[in-house]
Amino acid sequence: MAKRDYYEVLGVSKSAEEKEIKKAYRKIAMKFHPDKNPDNKEAEEKFKEAAEAYEVLSDPDKKARYDRFGHAGMGQGGGFSGSGMTMEDIFSQFGDIFGDSGSPFESFFGGGGGRGRGGRRVQKGSNLRIKVALTLEEIENGVTKKIKVKKQAPCKTCDGSGAKDSNSVTNCGTCGGSGYVRRVKETFMGHMQTTAVCPTCSGAGQQITAKCNDCKGEGRNYADEKIEIEIPAGVEEGMQLSMRGKGNAGKNSGPSGDLLINIEEKPHDHFAREGKNIIHDLFLNFADAALGTSVEVPTLNGKVKIKIPAGTQAGKIFRLRGKGLPSVQSYGKGDQLINVNIWTPKKLTSEETKLLEKLRSMENFKPNPGKSEKGFFERMKDYFE
Repeated sequence: MAKRDYYEVLGVSKSAEEKEIKKAYRKIAMKFHPDKNPDNKEAEEKFKEAAEAYEVLSDPDKKARYDRFGHAGMGQGGGFSGSGMTMEDIFSQFGDIFGDSGSPFESFFGGGGGRGRGGRRVQKGSNLRIKVALTLEEIENGVTKKIKVKKQAPCKTCDGSGAKDSNSVTNCGTCGGSGYVRRVKETFMGHMQTTAVCPTCSGAGQQITAKCNDCKGEGRNYADEKIEIEIPAGVEEGMQLSMRGKGNAGKNSGPSGDLLINIEEKPHDHFAREGKNIIHDLFLNFADAALGTSVEVPTLNGKVKIKIPAGTQAGKIFRLRGKGLPSVQSYGKGDQLINVNIWTPKKLTSEETKLLEKLRSMENFKPNPGKSEKGFFERMKDYFE
């Protein structure tokens, strides 16, 4: 099933500012929140759909990619952004909307505090950026790349807890394990009670008495991980894809960040790229251009033979339809444009020189371009508009 436009999901225009986007998401999230719609699968899907839209439109970089490339710019399949988002992901990622506890009612009336296992405050891991260089052949068909990245991963010794063992975690003596302390202040209105994050445990509610020897209480350490990346056909230089949860691990078993993949194009021996079209420079000698011939030209899928009509001029462009690249935004493929160049030898024998001197004096070999003849850049512009 095709995804709905993110702006349509949140009911905002493309010119909407961050504050308006956040307000629209908050309204929809409140309407379809699981607390208000228990055991309602349709409401849950709408809740997730709104969260996915907000994740993209609230991030300036992701919003820019979405405005340019649509859903394809967010990646497709393979765990790319927006795919497989769980309720836990939503609640941990958008604490400023619901409050860290995940319930909008608690965020409006006080309370909260995002916790991991054992009640400790979690912290989302940072994003990880990599570059992937692709050939035009790989871009034409799409490709699966297996890469190895060095990243922060959950500590295997303590399973991400940061503690030496289960006996090394105790409730905070200041807050009694709640993560918050209450204070009563005297004001001109009388006694007023306030709630603040516990200064001793920083809201964790618990304290580690003995840290894990491997991660030193961090709950994560550096490790190599092999990741399989599915890159869709038609990507372009500078496009960025993302894989949810494949970045650095979070602190105290918090959610992992994303893996951001920046696309680079490798230079090609035979082609240059212009959008969906590819351009090939064909060099002909003067005799072949004047008399006509058949030549083989390379394509992304092997060589093909084309006919060169007699009297072909330098700058003539031949088109091979459908021999270009696909687009991540639409169906169909671009074309291969063949730009004709006339090859001129740098050294001549005496016999060749005499022959060319004779030809040069003939009337038919004197240049006489028509008034309607277009220059190369004008001709190329016609193909790309």
